[in-house]
Amino acid sequence: MGRHKVLNTPAIRRMPTYYHKLMLIQALGDEYVSTSKLAKYMSIDPIVVRKDFELTGATGDRGIGYRVDTLIEAIRNYLGWNKKLRACLVGAGSLGSALLGFEEFSEYGLNICEVYDISEKRIGTEIYGRMVKDVRNVRVSVAESKVEMAIICVPAESAQEVADELVAGGVRLIWNFSNTCLQLPPDVVVQREVIAGGYALLSRKRKEHFS
Repeated sequence: MGRHKVLNTPAIRRMPTYYHKLMLIQALGDEYVSTSKLAKYMSIDPIVVRKDFELTGATGDRGIGYRVDTLIEAIRNYLGWNKKLRACLVGAGSLGSALLGFEEFSEYGLNICEVYDISEKRIGTEIYGRMVKDVRNVRVSVAESKVEMAIICVPAESAQEVADELVAGGVRLIWNFSNTCLQLPPDVVVQREVIAGGYALLSRKRKEHFS
């Protein structure tokens, strides 16, 4: 099985924002929502919202809008959030710890159930209720626990070695926060997050608008 390019990436990246807003609307007791309301909140065109929702299979009622509960469920199904995903996190430093403390992951079906680190000061301690394990045992440990995904938050120079051990232990989904491009087998799905990427875009906008 080779790598498959996921189309409509900008739309997928907008889905969590739709979802968050819809959950707030539902909490207020509203049963329907219009594309114009969501478009205004997102600062995008209503046609973009409609095209995004078409991807989920959700349909609206002319003159009324979309049922909020149906739309929430459609987004969850489209993103796969309706199924629980067991994950481990490697690298319990500042970034890793912050991710462990992000409570909304549970709303998205993501359960970070194991944490690994190389620091003797962290191994054996608890971070947000998870015991930190020795990363040197990660291959055997993830094979036994059968986690589906790994979140890598280690320094760039260690990321490839860590990823290789995770893959050897059976992990096939990797969310890579390390500043490096991993070289892995084609049956391993990798999502790389470049933390500085958002700041680079903001810096460029600053230069264009205020210089």
